[in-house]
Amino acid sequence: MDAVELSLFASRIEAVCEEMGAVLQRSAFSPNIRDRLDFSCAVFDPAGELCAQAAHIPVHLGSMAYAMRDLVGAVEWAPGDMLIVNDPYLGGTHLPDVTLIAAVFLEERLLGFVANRAHHADIGAEAPGSMPVSRRLDEEGRIIPPALLLRGGELDAALLREITAATAVPAVTEADFTAQISANRVGVRRLQALATGMPAGRYLQGLDALNEYAAQLASRQLQQIPAGQYCFTDYMDDDGQGHARLPIQVCVTVAEGGVEVDFAGTAEQAPGNVNCPLSVAAAAVYYVFRCLLPPQTPACAGSFRALRIRAPEGSLVNARRPAAVAAGNVETSSRIVDALLGALARALPERIPAASQGTMNNLAMGARGPGGAWDYYETLGGGMGGGPQQPGLSAVQTHMTNTLNTPIEVVERFYPLRVNRYAIRRGSGGAGRHRGGDGLVREYEFLAPAQVTLLTERRTTAPWGLQGGAAGRPGVNLLNDRLLPPKVALAVAAGDRLTLETPGGGGWGM
Repeated sequence: MDAVELSLFASRIEAVCEEMGAVLQRSAFSPNIRDRLDFSCAVFDPAGELCAQAAHIPVHLGSMAYAMRDLVGAVEWAPGDMLIVNDPYLGGTHLPDVTLIAAVFLEERLLGFVANRAHHADIGAEAPGSMPVSRRLDEEGRIIPPALLLRGGELDAALLREITAATAVPAVTEADFTAQISANRVGVRRLQALATGMPAGRYLQGLDALNEYAAQLASRQLQQIPAGQYCFTDYMDDDGQGHARLPIQVCVTVAEGGVEVDFAGTAEQAPGNVNCPLSVAAAAVYYVFRCLLPPQTPACAGSFRALRIRAPEGSLVNARRPAAVAAGNVETSSRIVDALLGALARALPERIPAASQGTMNNLAMGARGPGGAWDYYETLGGGMGGGPQQPGLSAVQTHMTNTLNTPIEVVERFYPLRVNRYAIRRGSGGAGRHRGGDGLVREYEFLAPAQVTLLTERRTTAPWGLQGGAAGRPGVNLLNDRLLPPKVALAVAAGDRLTLETPGGGGWGM
């Protein structure tokens, strides 16, 4: 393909991912998927190599890119097949993120796969919101090993009932799974139509060309990083089980043959749920280096060919089963990004921003009882780190997440909650030539008793500044003006008020 043809081809595949996302959003029942957009869609080649993705959630997409080859290679695929999985140690991230993978065939020839991953606020954990302060994987909900949910286009209704029966409101969960199936079916049809309109074999040639082009762009860009070794250590606040200040250490070695990212020196896997499988650590690495590439670089596997990742087995960033991982996907992935940026700031001081809020501020809540069952899950924005060219943004999701907030109107319509305050946390960004962005303040009042779980970070370790910039202010969790720890599960009564003040970003420059 010439340059124009390749550009059009890339745009058409990306448009397939975008349309899949639109179908999923508009078909889903739960606010977590419909309003917060906690989902991702992507296209893969026959070997499971990433070919295109929508601008959805980096931790979803990077982990799929890392693990898809093994997932699809273990199945004898046929037209109409669709696989379901959420097992973090077999290609998932954490249990609420459920992935559906559909094979794309054209006249018995495998063209590749489409996939979507969506976060379900209830996946069967005892704690409402399915994000407990857990110690084992089986405490976090229903584990779904790779299985065919559809065979030849026919739904395995028994398997679907078995999965949804573990949830408090099976009808809503089934509706969300149906939305995921529908999104994949649209993706299959669109790719079949695209390939049909091209000369025989041209579609697969285009996928190869995309990856080769991305690999060339990435290689040239990575060669701009001065050769050497750059190390940095950052810390997790705690694991929710009494173990504090857990180090994440990374050394980035840049040489002519590529870039090696080594996590030797990182803490051993923890009793709490801040562990993550290697696929999640890889997603954070892919994200950081993708940010260094030219904007026209295709979002495909070729972008990452020059990267090598080493992580000690049994560590916080490469945990062994049955370690709990609920917060590893959301919180530890954020800290891996911080550690990598800290290391790269020593190689590229005029390109790397200060630390952003470094947490997703996970809030899960709900109830079970005669009055009905409900589950709510949300992540909250905070301050973006100031950079060499501009100050950080305020009250936004940063780095490994790309979701929206839940609108107050939706919160108050569907749940026994009132939002009393939603504002920018003025002055929480670090000072500097380019200030860090401010966090936000969100206060919930409970209109009925509920169970609440908080999985948050940067409450004791502040988002650091760079080049003389000041650190951002750590976050604060409050219940009725009583200080709460970063990770906690508790019962609340009607009239109680929960307030989250999210961290500000670090400042850049003096």
